[in-house]
Amino acid sequence: MSVDSDQEVRAGDLPRQQSLGTAAARNLATTTKSVPQMQEISSRWLLRMLPWVQVQGGTYRVNRRLAYELGDGRVTFVQTGGRAEVIPAELGELPALRDYADDAVLSELAHRCEQREYPAGTVLATAGDPQDMVFLLAHGRVQKVGTGPYGNEAVLGVLADGAYFGETALTGDARTWESSFRTATACTVLTLSRADVDNLAERSPTLRAHLDGGAAIPQQGTNKYGEAAIDLAAGHVGEAVIPHTYVDYEAAPREYELSVAQTVLKVHSRVADLYNQPMNQTEQQLRLTVEALRERQEDELINNREFGLLSNADYGQRLQPYHGVPSPDDMDELLSRRRGSKLFLAHPRAIAAFGRECNKRGLVPESVDIGGHRIPTWRGVPIFPCNKIPVTEARTTSIICMRTGEDEQGVIGLQQSGIPDEIEPSLSVRFMGINEQAIISYLVTAYYSAAILVPDALGVLENVEVSRWH
Repeated sequence: MSVDSDQEVRAGDLPRQQSLGTAAARNLATTTKSVPQMQEISSRWLLRMLPWVQVQGGTYRVNRRLAYELGDGRVTFVQTGGRAEVIPAELGELPALRDYADDAVLSELAHRCEQREYPAGTVLATAGDPQDMVFLLAHGRVQKVGTGPYGNEAVLGVLADGAYFGETALTGDARTWESSFRTATACTVLTLSRADVDNLAERSPTLRAHLDGGAAIPQQGTNKYGEAAIDLAAGHVGEAVIPHTYVDYEAAPREYELSVAQTVLKVHSRVADLYNQPMNQTEQQLRLTVEALRERQEDELINNREFGLLSNADYGQRLQPYHGVPSPDDMDELLSRRRGSKLFLAHPRAIAAFGRECNKRGLVPESVDIGGHRIPTWRGVPIFPCNKIPVTEARTTSIICMRTGEDEQGVIGLQQSGIPDEIEPSLSVRFMGINEQAIISYLVTAYYSAAILVPDALGVLENVEVSRWH
């Protein structure tokens, strides 16, 4: 047998390929593909649920009744390593020192504040004992403890960073503590004794005069919200003299200017010309850019120092959880601070922590269908997830509760639709030209802000622990 015949036999031992292989075919076919995916995209419930108000001129003014604002109610500290010092001007938050303007005396008082560290469970003050000291809470949580209606011990409130108590010790006659105060966590506290204040007042006539005269009190009566009262008469008979009144307004109401988020999207002309099938490259680049811009917008609405919800919540509407974890009792307390609450906003980990507390008590919160999503509720108010609410290194976060809408004097979003080259309300894409490198540029801009019409429209449950397991 010839050599050629042997080769033919060996070749014949293998099956003969009768069709094009898949590897070769794939090189000639257009694959089925998805549009570009993006992990950053979230549900953005705040942007969906917030009522958006059209703002002409880029500014929204919130007119309110005149209210006598005496301060934000919290003391600010400076921390250097393990040492905490109160900012001297912040001592003006104490009612006895309000409107006192001698910086040298305030600095001396701040220097006399003594730092103390207390473990959890320490009783700082006992009801009935002489009140001779002011406590400034630099860090931690303190429970205000009193007697319940049936003689049992009851937690009347929880104080957190920046709070103070015992401030009445600085003025008037000797007093006693009406309630006890006990640390719920390890606490850093600064104390200022009545003796130190009196000693300094002997050398400072201005301080003595201020303490003897008391803080300035508005001459006009106020309601329980601090607003100038409207005098009314009710239940009278005969020819009683009816009071005269008027509704006073704030002379300098707060104005919210629309904030801006911008970026310049660049696309090479070669990509835009040659690679637009089966999907438009410029369109996909723009879609992902707008998604990122909307994510940033929601983050700003939550965290911006000027108009963000967390920073602008009234201090009187900031609550502390009784046991650190978000319990049903804490959520009820948050709801009770306002009428017509429309929604909660919470980090997903906070929602999970609240679910654990409900499971512990055998409670099953109801859920509601919103846009095809099953959203958990508490007392009928939906709890929307929001991953823009920060979780600290100490594994604590906040839960927001709000009333929304202009008609309800709630929280509103601000925007200006109808801007040039608009593709969505208050969001525009403007062609900026082509440079010498053949790169096309588009300016992508979003304008937005948020306003809290009255202080009780927004409440925050702060320092919520999200990593405690039972």
